[in-house]
Parts: sequence; C-alpha cells; structure tokens
Amino acid sequence: MNILTEKFKEVLLSVLPIVAIVLILHFTIAPLETNLLLRFLLGALFVVIGLAIFLLGTDIGITPIGTNLGKGIAKSNKVWIVAVAGIVLGFFISIAEPDLHILANQISDVTGGLINNSSILIYVSIGIAIMMTIGLLRIVFNIPLYKLLTGIYFVIFILSLFTSNEFLAIAFDASGATTGALTVPFMLALALGVSNLKKNGKASEKDSFGLVAVSSSGAIIAVMMMNILGGQDELSGSLAVDLSGSESVIAPFLHHFPTITKEILIALVPIISIFLLYQVFFLKLSKRKLVKILKGALYVFIGLVIFLVGVNAGFMEVGSVVGYTVAALDNSLYVLIVAFVLGIVTILAEPAVYVLTHQIEDVTNGYVKRKVVLTALSIGVGLAVLLSMIRILVPGLQLWHFILPGYIVAIGLMYVTPKMFVGMAFDAGGVASGPMTATFILAFVQGAAESIEGANVLLDGFGMIAMVAMMPIITLEILGLLFKIKSRKGGLQSNE
Repeated sequence: MNILTEKFKEVLLSVLPIVAIVLILHFTIAPLETNLLLRFLLGALFVVIGLAIFLLGTDIGITPIGTNLGKGIAKSNKVWIVAVAGIVLGFFISIAEPDLHILANQISDVTGGLINNSSILIYVSIGIAIMMTIGLLRIVFNIPLYKLLTGIYFVIFILSLFTSNEFLAIAFDASGATTGALTVPFMLALALGVSNLKKNGKASEKDSFGLVAVSSSGAIIAVMMMNILGGQDELSGSLAVDLSGSESVIAPFLHHFPTITKEILIALVPIISIFLLYQVFFLKLSKRKLVKILKGALYVFIGLVIFLVGVNAGFMEVGSVVGYTVAALDNSLYVLIVAFVLGIVTILAEPAVYVLTHQIEDVTNGYVKRKVVLTALSIGVGLAVLLSMIRILVPGLQLWHFILPGYIVAIGLMYVTPKMFVGMAFDAGGVASGPMTATFILAFVQGAAESIEGANVLLDGFGMIAMVAMMPIITLEILGLLFKIKSRKGGLQSNE
C-alpha cells in the first residue's frame, strides 16, 4: 500500500502543474465552459489514479516478466532464440503501449479514419519488433551502439527523401510515443537478462542503455515504409474542437469505458499468455511469486483502462480547446509563452526524469550534478515545444528543417562524447516524451494548429513529440562532452 501511495504522489506531482496552468488560463485569457472544466478535472483525477495503479503494476508485474523472459533467453544460449523472442515480445509489448494507442487514435481522428488506428498500431509494432531484435543481437555480438545508430539514422535519412511531410511528422512522433511507461521498463529488464548471453557472462551497465533507442527507430522506419508502400501522399486533416462543452460531464466517460476495456484486454492477453506458457514449461516460479506477478498484470490492466478513459473523456479535449483559444488571441506571444512553460513543467514533473538524472549523477561520480541535467533538460524540452509552435505560426517552416540538422548534430556528437552518455542520451529522448507529452501537450499543439490560419493540423500538429524526443539527446551529449573535458582536467576516467 505504501508503494501505491508513493506512485500516487509521483503521478500527482506530474499532473498538478498541467491542472494549475489550465486553471490559471481559465481565470485569465482562456475561459472554459463549466461542463468542459468539470470533465477536465474528472479526467485529471482518472489520469492520476490510473497511472499510479498502472506504474505499480509495471513494477511488480511487467518488469519481472521482462527479467524472467530475458533470463530464459540467456539460458537457451542460442542466437536464433534471441531473434525469435525479440520479434514476438517486441510486437506484443509495443502494441500494448498506452502512449502509442493515444497517438494512433489522434492520427485516426485528425485524418477522418483515412489512416486508421489499427494500421498504425500494427505497422509500428512490427517495426519495433524487428529493431528490438537487432538491438538484442547488438548486445550479444558487442556491436558498438554509436556505430549501429549511425547506420540506422543513415537509412532513416534515405527513406525520408521518399516520405511525404505528413508521414514524416507522424513517423518521428510514433518513435517518441512507443517508448512509454510500459515498453521502457520491459525493454530494460529484457536487455539486462539477454546481456548474460555475452561470452564474458557479465551484464555491463552500458548494455542496459541503448535498446530503447534502437527499438524506437523501428517506429520511424515502419511509418515511412507505410507511406512509401501505400503511396498515400495527398492527406488532409482537421480537428473537431467543441468549445461549448455541451455534452454532459459523465457521458463521455461511460462512452469510452467498454471500448477501451476491450482494446486493453486484447493488447495484454498475448504477453501474459507467453509468460504463462514459459512458466508452465520452463520457469516453474513458486506459487507466491507467480501470484504476485499476475496481480501486477491485473493492476496494469485496471490502471491502463482508468488512465485511457480519463485521457480520452476529458483531459485531451481540454488540451485542444485551450490550444485553440490561446492561439486565437490577437497576440501570438501568449501561445508561445504557454507552449514554453508547458514544456518546462512537463519535463520537471516527469517521474522517469528524476530516475535518469540520479543515474547520471551516480555514473559520473557526482561530477555532473543532477540539478544541472534537470535544468538543461527542462530548457531543452521547453524550447522543443516552443519551436513546434513557431513552426505552426511561420508558413513554410517544416519539421525536417529542425529534425535534419538536429539529428546530424546528435550523430556527430556520438563520436566525441563518452560512450556511456550515447545510450543514456538516446534513451532520454523516450523518457522525455512521456504520458503528459503524448496527451495534453499534443492536444494543445493540435488545437493551436486548428486555430491558426494557414496552418495544417496534419502537417503542423504532429511532429512536436519528435522535437521533444530529440532535444534531450543533444542536451545530454553536450553534458557528456563537458564531463569528458572536466574529468580529464581532474585526472578521472570518462567511461569511454
């Protein structure tokens, strides 16, 4: 019960700043209809309760499942089993990720069903599965992460030449959305288990970083291939923004509940079934341990349903309305300031960022202070959301104008920054684009794109998650470089 209370406090701290900003805007420049405000507050309560239960379930259910399956793969001592396990587990863990469901539904809504949510879920999950397998094989064969990432991003740049601008934004957003609260702990646990397969038999700390980065690139490649093979170049989109809040407060929650329950049940059953089969034939955990893991899986199911009902029934709708209303004001400065502040508070309140910043301070023996990392990350993400808004406001400014130079810098820095920071930096991109980014800020940016004359919701509304995922990579690599310079002066090793 104490752990649940801790999770509840963590999530409350991450949601409260968003609620506070919405209330401040409601009483100043963007008043909301009463029903809409009440739906948002009820949705926020659902988000807090659902996410707390979900995170508890991940700790006692999904992470042990990942660790046990990873150890099982290691015991087999066969590379082909790593490959098959990577494909199967990668697909099923990705299709169960809540952030990906939110993004897929948003894409389906904006394109009027032209790109349906099932297509996005299946394509992206296949991409994740293939790249997760490559990521696991990298660990087995000791392939340097920076060399593999250079090759992967070279392929992505080539594919981007044949991808339409609409799909380019969706592809990079899908990458950020797939590295969410369910996939990240599972992948890290699996990577740790598989690293035992290495000849030296030691799970090095470096190998626990990087699998998330390699896997998430699968989402980019999959959506690009979806566009290239499907040939859908002419896409248009719009977002239905209901400023009146005419619907009753409770009705949307009741409407979404059965559909979401069914979707989550279908998404979770395969991964639990694989684990149970492995338990029956190989693992043979004690009854007490098995019951605890299954209880965790039940928490994940209940938490996900409550979280997604809250997000879909009230939380995201207000994000769109606030974005639409603030962007419609005479002075564009308001929407730019709100975008920057939203970026800063989101990253400051993200629980996973606290884990990451502590980890960096530990790894660098306190040379890189966590406050410095936290400040750099929050400014980086604030700038990412701000630049996304500038892209919407300035006609002709496209996503690749930011993404191309950004990733060229990120890849170039990989060769000069300590290698420990490379994995951390690319994984941090996934950490930064957490549930609050995939829900409220995405809806806010799309609402603004719908409101601003000349902007295209499909072209300009997507791409923000991609920007948020890219900035921490550059920020942490620069910090790694500074650490390298500083540690040399101090006569320390920089973990190269």
